[in-house]
Amino acid sequence: MNSTSKKVLGTVMTGVLAVSLAACGSTKNNGDSGSNASPTASSPAASSPAASADNGGSKEKVTITFQNIYPDPTEPKYKMVRKLVEQYESEHPNVKIELDSLNTDQQKLKLKTQAASKEMPDITVVNPAAQMQPFVDADLFVPLNEMIEKNGLKGTFQEGILDYYTFNNNLYALPDGNNIALVYYNKSLFNQAGVQVPTTFEEMVEAVKTLKAKGITPIAIGEKDSWTGSFLFMNILLRTNNGPGFLKEVLDGKKTFEDPAFTEAADAFQALVQAGAFQEGATSFDYNAGENLFKTGKSAMYFMGSWATGAIETSDVSKDGNVGVFKFPTVGGKGDPNQFMLAPGSAFAVSKDSKHLEETLDFLNFFMLNYPKEMFTQKGAIGLAQTVEGDFKAAGYSDMAMEVTNMFKDVKGGDLAFDNTMNPGTAQVHLSSIQNLFVAKKAAADVAKEHQAGFEDNK
Repeated sequence: MNSTSKKVLGTVMTGVLAVSLAACGSTKNNGDSGSNASPTASSPAASSPAASADNGGSKEKVTITFQNIYPDPTEPKYKMVRKLVEQYESEHPNVKIELDSLNTDQQKLKLKTQAASKEMPDITVVNPAAQMQPFVDADLFVPLNEMIEKNGLKGTFQEGILDYYTFNNNLYALPDGNNIALVYYNKSLFNQAGVQVPTTFEEMVEAVKTLKAKGITPIAIGEKDSWTGSFLFMNILLRTNNGPGFLKEVLDGKKTFEDPAFTEAADAFQALVQAGAFQEGATSFDYNAGENLFKTGKSAMYFMGSWATGAIETSDVSKDGNVGVFKFPTVGGKGDPNQFMLAPGSAFAVSKDSKHLEETLDFLNFFMLNYPKEMFTQKGAIGLAQTVEGDFKAAGYSDMAMEVTNMFKDVKGGDLAFDNTMNPGTAQVHLSSIQNLFVAKKAAADVAKEHQAGFEDNK
C-alpha cells in the first residue's frame, strides 16, 4: 500500500471507529442513556463565541457571502445550511449571510472566474490536495490555524482529515465529509427484472443488459458534471490495477497511462456504456438531476460517494427498506472490493481579502461547530469529516444507512479521485476524455495515449 493510501486509510478507519461506536448506541449525550438520540459535535461548545456578546442594533451592518454546493431543496445539507444561517442571523442581527448555492461544476467554474478577478466570496468551497493547490499558491485564502483552536473546533475533526487542506503547515479549509464510493440499488427494480446483486463486474454488465431489456434505466449518473464519470472510471482502475497507487506510480515515473491496467479499465468502462448502462443523454444531466433519477425510482443503480446516503435516505425511493448498497465488484477477477475510492470532502475556505474577516471567521466557526449536530438531525450524518455522537438507530436511521456505516469497517485502503491527485491541466484532459466515452466509443489504446499526452503536456 502506498503512502497516500496509508494516510487515507488511517483517516477513514479513525472515522469508522467514531461512527461505528455511535451507530451501535453511543451514550455520551450529557450522560443520558442510548434512548437519547440527540447528538453533539465533539466540542465543549456548539454555539458562536460571539453569540453572548452585545448584538444590539448599534453594530455595523455586515453581509457575508457564503458560496456552497447545496442547491437541492430535497437534500439534508440544503435544509441544514439554511437552518444554521437563520440561527446565526437571529443571534447576530447586524449580520446577513448571503447564500450562493450552486451545483459542483458550476461552483468550480465560478470560483475560477472569481479567483482570476480577485473578487472572491467571503466563504467558498474548495476540493482537497491537488485541486486546492493553485488557489493556495495564489495566496487567496486566510489560514485557519488560529480559528480552529478556539472553542474546541479542531477536536471535532477525524484524525488526519485536515492534512488534505494543509499546505506549509497552514490549514486553509475545513472539510464537510470523509467518504467511500459504493453502489446504491433499488430492490424492487432488481426484483422486477429478476437480477441479483452482482459480485463481479462481468455480472454487473449482464445485469445492466437485463435491466435495459426490461425498459429500466440501469445506472443513473450526472455526467454533465464530468467528475462523476471519472469517479466511476477510477474505481474500475482501482480493480484492474489490483489495488491503489496507479496515479502515484505515473507521477513517480514508474508507469505510464499506456500501462495494461489503464487500457483494461478503459475497455471495461466502455463495456458498461455500450451495454446501455446509463440514461439517454447522460452528459446533459448534472449531479442533482442524475441523483434525482435514482431518488425518484427511475433507475436501478447509482454509483456515488457515501455522502449521497442522507439524500437517498430521506427520499421516497427508500420507503419500506427498498434501497440496498453493495461494494464495487472485482473486474476481470482483479481487485479487492474492500479497497474503495476514498473521498475527503469538499471544504470551506475564507477569502484573504474578506472585508468582514472577523465576522466571517466567527460565522464559519459557528457553522462547523453545529454542522454535525444538525446533519444528524436531518438524517445526513453518514460520512462526515467530523465525529458525531448519537445513537443512529434510536434517531431513526434506516437499515440502508447502517449498511453504509458498516462498510466503513471493511475498508482496506484505496485511492483518491483523479482530480484530487493530478494537477488541474492533466485532470481536465482526463475529465474530458472520459466524458467523451459516453458519446462515442474509442479504442482503449487511443484513450491511454490521450491521457499520456495530457500528462506530458502539463508537467
